[in-house]
Amino acid sequence: MSAVATVSGAASSVPSLWTLGAEQLQAPKIEYAQLSPTLIVLGAAVVGIVLEAFLPRKFRYGAQLILAALGLASAFAAVLGLAISGHATTKAAIAGMGAIAVDGPTLFLQGTILLVGLVSVFVFAERRLEPRSHKSGAHVDSWAAQPASVPGGEGEREATKAGWTTTEVYPLLLFAVGGMLIFPAANDLLTLFIALEVFSLPLYLLCALARRRRLLSQEAAVKYFLLGAFSSAFLLFGAALLYGYAGTVDYSGIARVIGNADRTTSAVLAETTGNDALLLIGGALVVMGLLFKVGAVPFHMWTPDVYQGAPTPVTGFMAAATKVAAFGALLRLLYVVLPGLRWDWRPVMWGVAILTMLAGAVVAITQTDIKRLLAYSSIAHAGFLLAGVIATSRDGVSSVLFYLGAYSFVTLGAFAVVTLVRDAGGEATHLSKWAGLGRRSPLLAGVFAVFLLAFAGIPLTSGFSGKFAVFKAAAEGGAGALVVVGVIASAIAAFFYIRVIVLMFLSEPKADGPTVAVPSVWTTSAITAGVLVTIVLGVAPQYFLDLASQAGVFVR
Repeated sequence: MSAVATVSGAASSVPSLWTLGAEQLQAPKIEYAQLSPTLIVLGAAVVGIVLEAFLPRKFRYGAQLILAALGLASAFAAVLGLAISGHATTKAAIAGMGAIAVDGPTLFLQGTILLVGLVSVFVFAERRLEPRSHKSGAHVDSWAAQPASVPGGEGEREATKAGWTTTEVYPLLLFAVGGMLIFPAANDLLTLFIALEVFSLPLYLLCALARRRRLLSQEAAVKYFLLGAFSSAFLLFGAALLYGYAGTVDYSGIARVIGNADRTTSAVLAETTGNDALLLIGGALVVMGLLFKVGAVPFHMWTPDVYQGAPTPVTGFMAAATKVAAFGALLRLLYVVLPGLRWDWRPVMWGVAILTMLAGAVVAITQTDIKRLLAYSSIAHAGFLLAGVIATSRDGVSSVLFYLGAYSFVTLGAFAVVTLVRDAGGEATHLSKWAGLGRRSPLLAGVFAVFLLAFAGIPLTSGFSGKFAVFKAAAEGGAGALVVVGVIASAIAAFFYIRVIVLMFLSEPKADGPTVAVPSVWTTSAITAGVLVTIVLGVAPQYFLDLASQAGVFVR
């Protein structure tokens, strides 16, 4: 009996597969509260897909609109809750098993992206701009009636007559917003790449869904997809090289290896290679991938064509939200991962910033299409933002955060106005058709003039406050010469902004000129929000500058 007990005890002491698994595998710890903004948005997107599959067509528009608005508003409330509870300052931490940083820049940028997404939902929902359906007499929106049909084919004509609409745009927008929420919060290179793909793929689809000029829209989507694939490949290859150098994809781990503070086994490969080629090439490739999304020269070639061909509501959303997410990711990469290489990347960023500011401003003068003009304006503003990045200081981070918030709402408002100026072919985007718009519709022209003045950086607008903050941080960071170039580029840009204002108010309207559509409450709300933010951040910016300053510290 004792022998049996001895054998049994010996057998129980032998480690088995199950005991080894219990000892080695730990249950993942996921901070659901800290990740709640992203989880809410992605959850709403999944519910939206389910609604598309099972809800009758006539109920989809209202259900998707309510779901998208509630999802984004709830996620914004979650961001506010995290900020109020101290996660932007004292309780900043790394969540999601080290993949997501929840700190001041993350929450500030996520709040901005969510507000941009919410306003974009309003512009997406507009249904008074297109002629009513021939059969049902129902209102239709700006989206292709049947995206899978051949442009101009029988299927498209039948779908248009029936008044079909593409309500899939709402879950696509939610998926894009979800990826953008993760992008500036990513704390490792793998999460960064996944977030990039999560928000890029829905944008490729959204660019191809215009109801009018479908071939131009599909061309824009294909260009964006192909060039975006190249940029994603650059980023992924760069991430692989950085992993080869540091032995980890974690941001803080890479930074420790670069700073020679950690010479353990995680740096074995870096030590055996004996050179920094992996680090320099890998870092350059990752930065290139991010500069593509920013729209900086020389990675800007996609911007004018995509902005012109995509549906204008999508263009406004891309121009605002993508820039916010991409600059957030770029700031975290340069300030958290590569601060030890600032003497290597700062001169390169100087050159990129100068080229971006001047090229965007100069080429915009030659444009005759309002959407292409705003595209080159976006490129110039990317250069101004890079001046704040180059400051390499807390003030530089806070100034970029404030500028992104201010720029986003000006951009959304400007593109929302563009959707209202129409002729028989849809939106009238050629500048010659905007002649005399101030006499035909003084209110709309006045609102657009406010947005253009904000782009130009005229005092008492948010654009002036943002540029002043960015240039001040750059000057204090030793980039005074860059500020001089920025001021010159701003003066050049002011010329084409004022040229449009003169065209609207001091030119005679043409007899066959475009009409101004009367929008619903959705587009009216979006434009009103843009005007209010533009004026408030221009007249009384101090509270928001202080808010950005408090949020300007990265957790490491």
